[in-house]
Amino acid sequence: MSDVIVFRDGGYRYIKAVFQYSSGVAAEPGFAIERVRLGRPLPLKEGFAAVENYFRSISRPTTAFCACELRTPAPFTEQGFEAFNREYVKTLARWGIYRDDQNPVARTNVCPAREPPPEPSLYAFSYTVPAAAGTRGSFIIAGGGELRGGSGSHAERIVSRGDTSPEGLRKKMRHVVSEMTGRLGALGFSWQDALATQAYTVFDIGPLMEEEIVRPGAAPHGLTWHFCRPPVIDIDYEMDVRGALCERVI
Repeated sequence: MSDVIVFRDGGYRYIKAVFQYSSGVAAEPGFAIERVRLGRPLPLKEGFAAVENYFRSISRPTTAFCACELRTPAPFTEQGFEAFNREYVKTLARWGIYRDDQNPVARTNVCPAREPPPEPSLYAFSYTVPAAAGTRGSFIIAGGGELRGGSGSHAERIVSRGDTSPEGLRKKMRHVVSEMTGRLGALGFSWQDALATQAYTVFDIGPLMEEEIVRPGAAPHGLTWHFCRPPVIDIDYEMDVRGALCERVI
């Protein structure tokens, strides 16, 4: 059973996961989630400054920040990922979000296979705003790859590690869709509530999409396939899902 915790300062609840991110967020009653995509990704420091300026312009506190999407030059080693994340959470701590190794913020962090950014960059972010009673529920499910839970290294927990044959990809996709389904359910939603489904891989999932994504109902509004690698070496497939009330580009 997933632990769902209310982050009252932000107006949302989240699925407890690891120190670097939560597994997903949903707006609490009286709030809704909106998403902003940057016209071009900004280096992380500049991106976070842009978020602060944007929040000032709409009179929202930094604690309203509930999810972000990053773009990274290349996949990390497991140790490199740890080091990156320890730096990343410092901003969330300064914003009053990250506390006592608990991180409410959902995140997707992937690596474009073509024209990658020169350094980790902010691609999009989501936040809460006050909303009238009866407003449609809104949520962001964090990016997740074919990594089983439990103890052990990443290498030990990757589904079909190194196998990118059609059968290997099928197992990876099936695992990730199941994980996304569980996260949706933990926050009180289903695939029918999804407004956007995204997949991240450089391998050919086309022949498997109907059986592994469409038939299970995991793409009610279609699928956006990003030609990107997940952020850790040897993970080959990732997905995220969202149902934001409003989306805009700045």
